[in-house]
Amino acid sequence: MNAGMKSSPLFAFAVGALGIFTFSLMDAVMKGLALALGTYNALFWRFLAALVISGVIWALRKPVWPSRAVMKVHVVRSVLGALMAFLFFWGLARVPMAQAIALTYIAPLLSLFLAGLLLGERIGPRTVLASLVAFAGVVVIMIVQARSNLGDEALIGAAAILASAVCYAWNIILMRQQAQVAGPAEIAFFQSAVVALVFLLAAPWYAVVPDVKHVPAILLGAALAVTSLFLLSWAYARGEASYLAPTEYTSFLWAMALGYLVFGEHVSLFTVGGAALIIGGCIWGARRKTGTADTEAALP
Repeated sequence: MNAGMKSSPLFAFAVGALGIFTFSLMDAVMKGLALALGTYNALFWRFLAALVISGVIWALRKPVWPSRAVMKVHVVRSVLGALMAFLFFWGLARVPMAQAIALTYIAPLLSLFLAGLLLGERIGPRTVLASLVAFAGVVVIMIVQARSNLGDEALIGAAAILASAVCYAWNIILMRQQAQVAGPAEIAFFQSAVVALVFLLAAPWYAVVPDVKHVPAILLGAALAVTSLFLLSWAYARGEASYLAPTEYTSFLWAMALGYLVFGEHVSLFTVGGAALIIGGCIWGARRKTGTADTEAALP
């Protein structure tokens, strides 16, 4: 790639979209593993594999051990990430992929409220109205689930995904802090290490060595997760967050396609409508007034 291509906003957008596609592939792999091994074992073995992959990459960069303050950021975000991941993939095993991904889109708006609560940032009327629009989308999707034949577990799974979205909203604030003090290789390594350690605490009771036939999927899931992190980090280092933010919403399209192709899941027009309300609310809520012109605030 030449220097002009590297600095092109359009190329950064393409790399960001590729990162989201890679992450969507990982979601599909992990859903299959969660169905086959259970959520705990799917995550435990994936994070162990990611620890090895990210550890090699970090070591090759001749790293300096982070300070105590930076380690605190790594640990807090990673422990929250462990809870977030478990809730999401537990729910994903019970909810169609497109519906699950759509429900997670509420997180950017929730992060605006948490920023007001934790960081003292102002919450304007636009944010409140936008959150109501997005919440209407959540209600539409939940009604679709209640009227479908997915069973009670699907509703509980959707609740778990919404709880994961709350964790992710806080994670967004921590991610901003972490990105200022550490590079992507360090972040990937310590996130994998701390999350693996958290799951290791329950290993004596829940860990089961997977059948060898599942090893390729575990390694693939880990490799996709690490690759996605690096692609998104590369893109966001070269393009404005407000310009790249829409790439996040392409995951709904990938979730529809992968859910149908891999798991035979069908998506209703009501789910698409609910997703449109959530996405529209998030984009609207992320816009801030600057003088007389609207500018989009950075979305993670």
